[in-house]
Amino acid sequence: MKKLLLAFVFVIHIFVLNAQDYYVYVTAESEDEVALVKFDGKKAETIKTIPVGVWPAEIEGPHGITVDPSGKYWYLSLAHGNPYGFLYKFRTGSDDLVSKIQLGLFPASMQISTSTGLLYCVNFNLHGDMVPSSVSVVDPELMIELKKVTTGVMPHGSRISPDGLYQYSVGMMSGELFEIDAVSLKVSRKLDLDKSAADMGMNHSTMGHATSNSENKPMDHANMDHSKMNHDEMKEMKHSKVKPTWVTPHPNNGKAYIAANGAAQVLEVDLKTWEVSRKWDGGKGPYNIDITPDGNKLIVTYKTDGATGIWDVEKGVELARIPNTNSVSHGVAVSSDSKYAFISVEGKGDDKGRMDVINLETMKIVDTAFLGKQAGGIAFWKQE
Repeated sequence: MKKLLLAFVFVIHIFVLNAQDYYVYVTAESEDEVALVKFDGKKAETIKTIPVGVWPAEIEGPHGITVDPSGKYWYLSLAHGNPYGFLYKFRTGSDDLVSKIQLGLFPASMQISTSTGLLYCVNFNLHGDMVPSSVSVVDPELMIELKKVTTGVMPHGSRISPDGLYQYSVGMMSGELFEIDAVSLKVSRKLDLDKSAADMGMNHSTMGHATSNSENKPMDHANMDHSKMNHDEMKEMKHSKVKPTWVTPHPNNGKAYIAANGAAQVLEVDLKTWEVSRKWDGGKGPYNIDITPDGNKLIVTYKTDGATGIWDVEKGVELARIPNTNSVSHGVAVSSDSKYAFISVEGKGDDKGRMDVINLETMKIVDTAFLGKQAGGIAFWKQE
């Protein structure tokens, strides 16, 4: 009996050691709020809702969100201002507002370099003229903007290289990939994705284009049909067919992966040769991308299809395409143990936003947390 009891205690001990809680921050762009979601391996639930913004009568559009490498602070871009947007700094856990700073037109996605400690945030410039915009470089400790680095038209998908020395973003309407030297704060390279992809034999006549959401949402850039924007306003600038919306460097293979929203493809760019090395045909409207920390799987949201694709990075094979629990799939974040993908799902009209949790081993949705309207930006905080 004593041996049986000891065995039972041992099993319970192992179960407790293996149990993990995961915490994720998700924005609700049409609610001016951020949700803190907890996932215990089985159930996902919103445990806290944090109101953001300062104008009660206005939708200020919390869009981009990131947690600093130390896990002590999270940063949020509020896209809409008069006319410029803002960057907010909050303390994790208590979620108290620490500071804020004005950036450019429609600040969007961002990340902090582990090498320089600086924050790099793209200014998407949704409502401005079709002219090159910029990346704001911010000292996150002092909350001072150090420089605006000019890049392309509608820059988006800001991510930092694993060594923290380079920042990558894509110009959605100019169809370019930009590399910024994180130390010199200058554009070190840029790549014409339309040309590089075409050099591999891309057939522009068969491209699938993202479709727009016809619901009347306030301040909604994300549901716009990125493939059918007013090109007349771009004057002499070329009309990108690729229309990239996101770029994510791989943790160790020297490549970067780009969501080619207008081409219904994922592009792989070799960062050494600085050219498109592979193209993968995926679902309609690829929008955000993340890669598991172990480097094995790439997760991409297909905004138009309302689905998420799971890819084997080495083989370039889509292992599964999983319908999300509502339409308009948006952001993706992966747990630090590479086991789960967290997907923000906007919905349409008065639909509640959602966060689907996908088990990356079974490639099935485990559970869903319900959020405010137009769930968008998403950032993994911690597991414990």
